[in-house]
Amino acid sequence: MGLDFTAIDFETANGFRGSPCAVGLTKVRGGKVVEEAAWLMQPPADHDHFDYHNVRIHGITAADVAGRPRFGDLFPEIGAFIGDDVLAAHNAAFDLGVIRSALEVSGLPGPAYDYVCTVMLSRRCYSLVSNSLPFAAEEAGVPLLRHHDAAEDARACAGILIDIARRNGANSLAELYLSLGLVMPRQHAFDPAVDPLSKQSLTALAGGSGNGAALVRPFQSGWPDEGPNPEPNPDAEPGHPLYGQTVVFTGQLSIGRPEAKVRSAEAGARTESRVTGRTTVLVVGDGFVAADLRSGRLTGKARRVLELHDRGQAIEVLSEGEFLQMVGSMAGAATA
Repeated sequence: MGLDFTAIDFETANGFRGSPCAVGLTKVRGGKVVEEAAWLMQPPADHDHFDYHNVRIHGITAADVAGRPRFGDLFPEIGAFIGDDVLAAHNAAFDLGVIRSALEVSGLPGPAYDYVCTVMLSRRCYSLVSNSLPFAAEEAGVPLLRHHDAAEDARACAGILIDIARRNGANSLAELYLSLGLVMPRQHAFDPAVDPLSKQSLTALAGGSGNGAALVRPFQSGWPDEGPNPEPNPDAEPGHPLYGQTVVFTGQLSIGRPEAKVRSAEAGARTESRVTGRTTVLVVGDGFVAADLRSGRLTGKARRVLELHDRGQAIEVLSEGEFLQMVGSMAGAATA
């Protein structure tokens, strides 16, 4: 078996991950891109509000998808394109979660998928201060020209995985994971008649605001309340991108730091209140995006991280949006 997989990227209409409005797919055979597909779509009914924050990121509006099939109607074509392939995604917890939640609120069953996360692999194989898609794509030699265009993001994800396999001398995903000592994660099949709904879908169906607006706290001036540092969840999924990480927060977040710490701990991370030699992830609020690492619009903690990174400490900087995707929050999470 060669290096075969399908890379996938979703854009969502609002903070609920079950609100896909666009998808891009890139099929790879033998380490080469052989086919691509992309669709605009209406999100599932009752979850199709377009939030300003999401539109500002990807530029897709309700008018752009008017008259398009809904996700549930389009999924047979998406599933047929994927076939039995392993799925690759940059922050796979988000994109696989989009499939699961969108199927759940559509009342439809879904197949099982083996998948790989290029954020996780980028951490293992690159040495970047941010493993966001543009930074990882640049390192892989596949510069991303239109970030948040689903087709381009899927193509970039595919290029990152091809590059990482090449650097590790792997001719297949099985060889790559064996060489890295990793076990490929799997999202299990879903049957709405018997399987429980995910936490995100339950919140959305209970009226927790399909766009997450009810969960976003207004900005408050003053020193943020750090709150306690809870113990990591011992039963967390080892394949989660925050599992085993030591996370610190800086800047104003749309959710309180105590809540952010609880969500991190649930994913298996340890949280601390200041940057130290143990820190592996810094989450930056205040509207930070990865491009700010180049512009210099940083907090004191972020500057400290850059200094430590230059000295060889492996610390990754995440935007709040990337963090919220990872922990499954509906509050402001949009795209990878």
